[in-house]
Amino acid sequence: MQQPYFDAKTLLRVKDLPLGIKTLAQGFLNGAHASQQRGVGIEFSQFRAYEPGDELSKIDWKLFARSDKYFVREAERESNVNVWLVIDCSESMLQQSLSSTNQQNASALGQWNKLEYARYLAGIIAFLAQKQGDAVGLLALSGDKHQQVPALPGERHWQKILHSLSSLNATGTFPDTQAIIKQLGAVRKNGLVVVISDFHQLNDELLTLTAKLSHRHTDVVAFHLDSDDEINFPYQGVVNFQDLETGQQRNVSANAVRAGYLNNKKSADEQLKAQLTLQNIHYVHANIDQALDQTLVDFLSMRSRGHQR
Repeated sequence: MQQPYFDAKTLLRVKDLPLGIKTLAQGFLNGAHASQQRGVGIEFSQFRAYEPGDELSKIDWKLFARSDKYFVREAERESNVNVWLVIDCSESMLQQSLSSTNQQNASALGQWNKLEYARYLAGIIAFLAQKQGDAVGLLALSGDKHQQVPALPGERHWQKILHSLSSLNATGTFPDTQAIIKQLGAVRKNGLVVVISDFHQLNDELLTLTAKLSHRHTDVVAFHLDSDDEINFPYQGVVNFQDLETGQQRNVSANAVRAGYLNNKKSADEQLKAQLTLQNIHYVHANIDQALDQTLVDFLSMRSRGHQR
């Protein structure tokens, strides 16, 4: 079984975020999954057999060395593409797994929280976008602070995006859409919008946001961040749960509520996916306690199957 290119334990040893992003991006693009990559927003690359008249410069010589056959790389792209990264910075994004019923996997849990995972996910998507010449922008949202970086191309701007990602803090609750309507005007342009959130919401504020972002000129992808603890509910005995955003606490018997919780979570996840699909938004479920490369493979493979408008 192939080992993941980058897991939380490995990445968090790299204190410098740009270095960490470049390391995982190069490992991902040079690895076994690279041939599945479609490009972040608009570029589509594929191989076809060489035909007389094709430019020799387009022949993939590395592929020739492996197959002893001539293949040409094709690419189609649209121009003026903006890739916007919209990150939920509400306090629930500090959630991380702390429990495990499997001792072998216990050391893999709790290495990072959802916001740290979101930093790396957004960073590598930004890296792929700027490498293919797209403009990249960032919008980080919480009830206490909104941080916006305009969409521009180039590696120097990508470094600015990474600097902003490294300074993000999770505070408060997710803001009401009316409070960020000016910011949304800049995001709703021709291109790709990537929303990264745990989709914990009190009044459907996140679904209101995605509905505002989705229209015929914008392709929207929603990454739903989850954790092993939330997915499997591995708790035993009496457990004290605290809402990270409201501070409310509740003691429950894990055995008494486990079945009901798992049924309700499954129903809620299915409903979220259905609601996003009705908004014409692509849904990607991401477990922060699994290696990040699988999330990227799922995302890029989905787009390579023609999920473009």
